[in-house]
Amino acid sequence: MKIILTQEVSGLGAPGDIVEVKNGYGRNYLLPQGFAIVWTKGAEKQVTVIKRARGAREIRDLDHANEVKAQLEGLKVNLKVRAGDGGRLFGSVTPAEIVDAVKAASGPVLDRRRLEVPGHIKSIGAYPVKIKLHPEVTASFNLNVVQG
Repeated sequence: MKIILTQEVSGLGAPGDIVEVKNGYGRNYLLPQGFAIVWTKGAEKQVTVIKRARGAREIRDLDHANEVKAQLEGLKVNLKVRAGDGGRLFGSVTPAEIVDAVKAASGPVLDRRRLEVPGHIKSIGAYPVKIKLHPEVTASFNLNVVQG
C-alpha cells in the first residue's frame, strides 16, 4: 500500500514522505490515527504543502540546531501547576505544557513529539528534559514544576 505521511512516524519517515507499507499496517493503524493519507495523484500534489509546513517548524541545519541548543541550555523554565497537599499534582505534566512553558520563558518554539521526559511528572520539583533537535544534536534543560 502506498501512502503519504502527514506526521512523523519513527522508523518510517517524516511528514510529506511517500512510503510503501503493508496493507494491514496502513489500513489498521496509520490511516485511522491520522498519521497518513492514501496515495493518489491528487494527494501527491499536497506533498509540497506538507513539506513546506514541515520546513517552517524544522531545524534548518546543524549550525541552527547548535544555536537552539545553546539558547535552551541557558534557559530557566518554570511551569506552574495545580497541586494538592505534599506537592502531588492533579494529573500529570504533558509535553504540550512543557513546550508552552519554554515559549513563555522566551525560548524557541519546539516540537512536542521530540521531547524526552523522564517518566510521568506527577509531583512538584526539578526534572531534566531532553529534546532531539537534529539527528546529531540533543539539548537538555531543567524544568521546574512549581505550585501556582
